Amino acid sequence: MSRTKRMTLAISAGALALGAGLGVTGMASAATTPTPSSSASADATPGTTDGPGMRGPGMPGGHGHGGGERGGAQAAALAAKLGVDEAKVTEALQAFREANKPTTPPAEGTKPDRATMDAALAKSLAASLGIDESKVTTALEELRSAAQADRAAELKTRLDKAVTDGTLTQAEADAVTKAVEKGVIGGGGH
Repeated sequence: MSRTKRMTLAISAGALALGAGLGVTGMASAATTPTPSSSASADATPGTTDGPGMRGPGMPGGHGHGGGERGGAQAAALAAKLGVDEAKVTEALQAFREANKPTTPPAEGTKPDRATMDAALAKSLAASLGIDESKVTTALEELRSAAQADRAAELKTRLDKAVTDGTLTQAEADAVTKAVEKGVIGGGGH
């Protein structure tokens, strides 16, 4: 096998392993947000995938269906940003998800438009919470940015460890980082 093919296979394997490990949150979010409402709510909330562009941990109502510890933390973060009761945010996120639940699974290879989902989530939360829509949009964007920064830092830590352990070369780690940044694989912010 040529050196180029081996390198390509090694990079692909490393990317898949990291994507599986780090992208589980993002992938779970994507699978949970087949519609603008589900995605929007998960992507728009701070650090999660429940609001405008909010994916992964830290977002209220994250892609893990907004339940459990992560969903609560996400709702808490959004509530803190908006200066409202966490229970109200949780209730508003759940109502949004239920109202926008898809009746059929999305076609393979298609995703709902994130901007549309984010706008719908912000509008719904603003109406439910009695807050200006622009304030909700800003809070969701800030939470998403923070979550993306956290995921990028986690990815860098894991890649640095893999290089130190000899699991990956620095070139392979750099390739994985680039693939994540370009949206080729999950695990980081886009």
